[in-house]
Amino acid sequence: MNEIATIVGYIAGTLTTVAYLAQVLRTLKQKRTKDISLGMYLLLCSGIGLWLAYGILIHSWPVIIANAVTLALSGSVLIMKIKFG
Repeated sequence: MNEIATIVGYIAGTLTTVAYLAQVLRTLKQKRTKDISLGMYLLLCSGIGLWLAYGILIHSWPVIIANAVTLALSGSVLIMKIKFG
């Protein structure tokens, strides 16, 4: 992969990953998940897990790092949804 494509991958991964941080922080602060869809987060975490597996299979560090962090963030929202209802 060329250097520009790798840089674009890291930037894209950073932006899309950081977007989940706001939801995590808000959910932690409010301890309220009534308006969060359980089904959506189950599907989202499954998809992110598959993207992570794909990144590992093709040895793409931008895909691996971005999806590992995103899975941790979205997975924490999913856990809070299950815990807080």
